[in-house]
Amino acid sequence: MSSASIYSSETAIVSGKLSVDTARRLLNREKLAAYAVLCRPRIAVMTAVSVMVGFVLASNSTIDWFQAVMASLGIVLFVAASSILNQTLERGTDALMPRTSSRPLVTGIVGVAEALCLGTAAAILGFLTLTFSTNMLCAIASLLTMLIYVVGYTPLKRHSVVCTTVGAIPGAMPAALGWLATGNPDYSPAFALFAIFFVWQFPHFLAIGWIYRHEYSSAGLRMLPGSSKTGMTAGIIALLYAAIFVPVALLPRNVGIASTGYSAAALILSVGYFILTLQFAIRRDDIRARRLMFGSLICLPMLLLVMVADFIRMTS
Repeated sequence: MSSASIYSSETAIVSGKLSVDTARRLLNREKLAAYAVLCRPRIAVMTAVSVMVGFVLASNSTIDWFQAVMASLGIVLFVAASSILNQTLERGTDALMPRTSSRPLVTGIVGVAEALCLGTAAAILGFLTLTFSTNMLCAIASLLTMLIYVVGYTPLKRHSVVCTTVGAIPGAMPAALGWLATGNPDYSPAFALFAIFFVWQFPHFLAIGWIYRHEYSSAGLRMLPGSSKTGMTAGIIALLYAAIFVPVALLPRNVGIASTGYSAAALILSVGYFILTLQFAIRRDDIRARRLMFGSLICLPMLLLVMVADFIRMTS
């Protein structure tokens, strides 16, 4: 999506090549597409899946699928709000980076006031959805998650490399929020799910940070891989978290939501993740960073899939 398409539509109206009604429909379609870009649909889908995982694991053998869908909807609305407000605040730095320079707020397809209204409306609707379909704890936790992302992580990116740690908190919440949505009073599995997502993120995002380190630096964003020429610190930190991820991935067995079958699969996946991170830590280049990034995107979904399958087998 770019401003060129809207410009061409407006030019077509002036030149008489399109009827006013046809051009208006085209412009409305492009505006809706821009709204979808603001909401980051791929992240929304990943969030919905993570929420479902937490919800299913907390429900034992009886799953209220309507409540599960409503919980996913409410939390995804908060994610959309976070994304929209984040892009509103970062429109200046987004304009300086090639991979974000075509975002709707940068190109002007969506105005600032319009985005603020859309983001606020999504947050309010998300809070109401969770309040009336799940419980107040889940609604408040989701609201706080959004605030950490928008008010904490987003501005901190311009001032401190600690932003990665702060940003990992909301990134780790969806599965835990899915657990909270059921009202299950045993919170230890929710903490285990949070820990898995939290620790997993560091090698993943440090790899991404390395790949785009020059863009981040030129935009004035204080991402860790761009804080030094060699990236040695980023490699060491990534490796440390990858090592921690091995025992953390085994936590579901300790809190009673997985069996030894899951533990065996989790050990294989987490050790594989560690090896990819070790390769990146030893030699930091774009090839190994991309390999680590793609490996991370295989590791976590496979871990969740095995966890849910094992849990269903245990409870059936």
